[in-house]
Amino acid sequence: MLGIVEGLDTPAGYKAELIRGKIVVSPWSKLRYKKVMKALRLQLEQHAPEGHDVDVAPFLFTFPGSERGYGPDLHVADETAFEVEGRHADGAALSLAAELTSDSTKDVDWLDKMATYGQIVPVYLLLDMRVGEINVMWDPSPKGYRSRTNVPFGRPVRIPAPFDFELDTSGFGVPEEQSAEDEQR
Repeated sequence: MLGIVEGLDTPAGYKAELIRGKIVVSPWSKLRYKKVMKALRLQLEQHAPEGHDVDVAPFLFTFPGSERGYGPDLHVADETAFEVEGRHADGAALSLAAELTSDSTKDVDWLDKMATYGQIVPVYLLLDMRVGEINVMWDPSPKGYRSRTNVPFGRPVRIPAPFDFELDTSGFGVPEEQSAEDEQR
């Protein structure tokens, strides 16, 4: 299945992921989310674990035994994961995955990705762009994340180890008129 995902010629602006053994094609993030992703990336770069890279590049991370292959909106991963041949990185290399969720992706981001990331990825950030809040999950276990907090955009939020810093979310909001326009589309 991963070979098929890899070989897909997705339309411009779309990505393919492997979710529950099914190939799912969804749009890349909205252009207006770039500012938020950049602010998040710049803050995470200062606190990333040694040897870990922060990027928004469209890499597919696989999770053996789970029939999943995700391309997080933003990831922090051990650089050695990208020194191997192939096109799929090992999900165990992730120290953080971040998703900017919208109406079209929220179910997958909240349910499927949180369950998969929650078993192996130390920190999962889910930015709910419609509600205007950031959810931080950490302390993975075989049953999922043991800890979670959320704050509205505009307030700082603690990003736990291995990052251990206060994330400034003051620039993460989307103007209300833009949110209303998106709902009508």
